[in-house]
Amino acid sequence: MDRVMRWWAVAVLVVVVVLGGCASAQRGGAGRAMAMDPRGDPLIFTGDGRQVGFDEVVSAASGADVVLIGETHGHELGLAFAAALFEDVLARTDRAALSLEFFERDQQAALDDYLAGFTDEKAFRKAAHRTDGNYPAGHRAMIEAAKAAGRPVYAANAPRRYVRIARRRGFDALGSITPEQSRLVVVPDEQPGGRYRDDFFEMMGEMFDSDAHGQQREELTEEQKQERLEGYFRSQSVWDATMADTIATALADGNRPVVHVVGRFHADFGGGTVQMLRRLRPEARIVTISVGDVRPDGFAEDDRGRADYVVYVGSGSEGDSG
Repeated sequence: MDRVMRWWAVAVLVVVVVLGGCASAQRGGAGRAMAMDPRGDPLIFTGDGRQVGFDEVVSAASGADVVLIGETHGHELGLAFAAALFEDVLARTDRAALSLEFFERDQQAALDDYLAGFTDEKAFRKAAHRTDGNYPAGHRAMIEAAKAAGRPVYAANAPRRYVRIARRRGFDALGSITPEQSRLVVVPDEQPGGRYRDDFFEMMGEMFDSDAHGQQREELTEEQKQERLEGYFRSQSVWDATMADTIATALADGNRPVVHVVGRFHADFGGGTVQMLRRLRPEARIVTISVGDVRPDGFAEDDRGRADYVVYVGSGSEGDSG
């Protein structure tokens, strides 16, 4: 199970980097998302396998400095859980803020205008380039909850044009950007390591070696393959560094907790965003929550240590248990 979910997470990342589109892999389950009780139906465990209830997660999140909710992109049941959690955190504290991987820093003004009531939702969607495909109901619910509570929402990620430059030309190519440009992207002094890097290279390497969707596999030498892998990981590192910097900025603005919603690969098992944030704010109390689109009978051993809380919501497909 762990291997399958890691492959899916990295596959979505490749779509984003290569195609430049939003990772909005809609995977079905719209009817279940509406019917599911996001506070009562999911199975929730601590990272060491102890089953807990929704209220314990809300309490832990409300008392943290940062909450990282790792999601499966576009999965409606998981996003319904994330939205319910954020709504309950808002009910317990008037200092919470929302931070989103799926908005880039040059879209911050569009977010701020909408939150302030300067624009309506139609104008906001146009300015922020939101469509039904890249603005799922769960993301919208979180932004609407923040708007109703008068709390800020941070566009956390680097614009993809800078991410592509890092991938294709290296970090040095971003060394001469202007102060205005540097507000939009963070180039890391050091890339993430450990299991995060190892998993990324393993899964991306397997993708290079396999025929995806019946397409002809491109023949690469080992040197070419390694060069591409390093490029993709530079992109990943720019994402992680920029998101961590955004979270640190939100903390400096006086928000507690900062609830950051991100693809789960970035946060699972102490992923890149977690590593970068700990370098910036080593004293921060961080709670990690990994929401998977599976529904096992109990705690899966592959998920031990994945996050502080592991949440199983199910796929939402016909016949899905629970």
